[in-house]
Amino acid sequence: MGGRLQEEETVKCVVCKLGETRPGTATVTLEREGVTLVIKGVPARVCANCGEEYVDEEIAGRLLQAAEEAAQAGVQVDIREYVAA
Repeated sequence: MGGRLQEEETVKCVVCKLGETRPGTATVTLEREGVTLVIKGVPARVCANCGEEYVDEEIAGRLLQAAEEAAQAGVQVDIREYVAA
């Protein structure tokens, strides 16, 4: 999985300030200029209390690159499963 957030122990949620985050997965939806890209199974830290999801910087960069490539290919809507690099 790699990435800074995946390697850390529990972290307090910045949204609810009550729960601690744990390793899990998220479904990320990116929308821009008529392109909608949904990526399932993204490694993330998930708050045990409120469910807020945190994706680390390296993975977020990969997701944004995938969205850019989809836009350049003329994709309007796409649903994908996350694949680790």
